[in-house]
Amino acid sequence: MENLFAEHNREVSEVWARFWAGDPIRMPVIVGVSDRYFVLNPETNPGGVSFREYSEDPRLMFEMQARFAHYRRTRIPGDCEMGTPEEGWTVNVDFQNYYEAAWLGAEVRFPDGEVPYAVPLLTGDQKELLFARGLPDPFGGFMATAREYYERFREWAPKTVVEGQRVGPVGLPFMGTDGPFTLACELRGPDRLCLDLYEDPDYVRQLMDFLTESILLRLSAWRQYLGEPVQSGGFGFADDSILLLSEEMYREFVLPYHKRLAEALSTGEEKGFCHCCGDAARHFKTMRDELNIGVFDTGFPVRHAELVRELGPETVIQGGVPAELVRTGPPEAIAEASREIIESVKPLTRRFIFREGNDIPPGTPLAHMWALYEAGKQYGRYESGR
Repeated sequence: MENLFAEHNREVSEVWARFWAGDPIRMPVIVGVSDRYFVLNPETNPGGVSFREYSEDPRLMFEMQARFAHYRRTRIPGDCEMGTPEEGWTVNVDFQNYYEAAWLGAEVRFPDGEVPYAVPLLTGDQKELLFARGLPDPFGGFMATAREYYERFREWAPKTVVEGQRVGPVGLPFMGTDGPFTLACELRGPDRLCLDLYEDPDYVRQLMDFLTESILLRLSAWRQYLGEPVQSGGFGFADDSILLLSEEMYREFVLPYHKRLAEALSTGEEKGFCHCCGDAARHFKTMRDELNIGVFDTGFPVRHAELVRELGPETVIQGGVPAELVRTGPPEAIAEASREIIESVKPLTRRFIFREGNDIPPGTPLAHMWALYEAGKQYGRYESGR
């Protein structure tokens, strides 16, 4: 089996090297499986450990992360390294997408069979609560718990062996942000915040300013704590909730804060990266031009060929069939949908990375993931490639 993995890894290395060199053999293929797949999938979590148990017990999270690392590298396909890693199984401190809101004081709830989420904090007469409290301690509140988990993981990793290989390295946590507007929606509630855009735009600006400063404070402190430079070459981030906004509102209420983050956290020497689930593609040209974003990771629904035409052949776009189709199948439908998307963009660019759009749901059969991967490999090959 390890020989098969070695052959796979050699191919993957060449695929990515040729892609970034501008002379691809075929489109790289990503099969995006996150921690929620492992926790909420009975096959991978037969003991039925809940997200609350997983999140509130650092040892349990560490052990499940190590098992997930083994499962991912031996079962889940994609243009990524497979097999036993020489450096050890990578584990990550995993607080999903609620950690930023929890750090600012939001309650976290754990619904049965779902991922945890943050309850809106700035409701009713608590609208200006954060302003009264002032900027938070980057290692205080929930982030104190986060740092404790990280330090324990660092302590446990070299002493733990899974499937004959030690655990380590520990991934660097909390190095990015899910975006100031998405955080504002979490804290205020998306419906109330959208009304604020019309009824109290000054409040929205004040909130966005506060959240942007908080994000900068946290990221600067955590990057230094983890031994990383505060500024990277390019700006990478997410901000899913901008899909709620018109192009004009994005420019007025969000773009200035994205610019502030980009200027503080990157040198601008490299193209940046942005992930946006949902149909936020109308903002991408502005983000490309104003934020120097060169890689867009998309969700669903996206009109891929139209997006490639708008952004041009030099912009890297990651996208593909809806994740729900990958879950439901059948494999033949996954392959056909993959073919349609790939053939629509292939004549237009060699900077397309094929994947599901976006994040494989729990309960997706492995056979469906392999159908996605094999379709991407088959239809994504370029005539000049081998």
